[in-house]
Amino acid sequence: MIEHANERQARLTGENDIAVSFEFFPPQNEKMEEALWQSITKLAPISPRFVSVTYGASGSTRERTHNTVARILKETSLQPAAHLTCVDASRDEVNEVIRSYWNVGVRNIVALRGDPVGGIGTAYEPHPDGYVNAVDLVGGIRKIADFDISVAAYPERHPESADWGVELDNLKRKVDAGAARSITQFFFDNDLFESYLERVWAAGINIPILPGIVPIHSFKQIASFSEKTGTSVPDWLAHRFEGLDEDPETRKLVAATVAAEQVMDLVDRGITDFHFYTMNKADLVFAICHILGLRPTTPEQEAA
Repeated sequence: MIEHANERQARLTGENDIAVSFEFFPPQNEKMEEALWQSITKLAPISPRFVSVTYGASGSTRERTHNTVARILKETSLQPAAHLTCVDASRDEVNEVIRSYWNVGVRNIVALRGDPVGGIGTAYEPHPDGYVNAVDLVGGIRKIADFDISVAAYPERHPESADWGVELDNLKRKVDAGAARSITQFFFDNDLFESYLERVWAAGINIPILPGIVPIHSFKQIASFSEKTGTSVPDWLAHRFEGLDEDPETRKLVAATVAAEQVMDLVDRGITDFHFYTMNKADLVFAICHILGLRPTTPEQEAA
């Protein structure tokens, strides 16, 4: 999988295509909405393949997701992918959301089981009248309309998977149910991602696997979330951010460097599609895309 440096240069000068997609979350207030749209405005000219909008179990979160997706459709040329989970909702309620997305013009869904109502680390219990898991949800979406469906993948295994057999079987069942691609949980060790790809291919699973990349705006927050989700944090990464808790400017420079190094190493390994968890902040993601050779397009260029 490793490529020579001149092959990487070919990718970065346009001779090979590199594609990106971005994840946003729906705003909770006016200030957050302003920040979100500043990020969307900054990143849209890079022409991502799609942008996804996260989704929660509560009715208010569902409504915010729907409103954000609808606005993206109305006010931009971006292709939105709406997140959808099984959590704390009946099949009828979820099916209503699915139909509403189709009716407003959404054609892409990221189908997820979702975190337990009690939070990560607690036991997951399906709604008594709801979809049981992501496999069930993908099948339900397929019965309603011909959506393009993405699902989750876990380079270090989902915390609830007993072993790799269980993990890969679950991904295969999602593919068999109708998933077109998977997007991974964020990770920091590219060797683990490469090993994961080899496991997936050996299992006969051939859909695209998009690596999820998260620029580190707050190392403490990422380290805490990583512990809950079973994502390893290498010692070298912790060392990079050591002593920077009260130095946001240096921390941002280090974060940009770390993320760019990870992405460029993945390019060296032949990866061409990347999914960025933006945290509704555009600066680091925009810089990484620039390093990848992606440049903003003007409306005139898009029309041509």
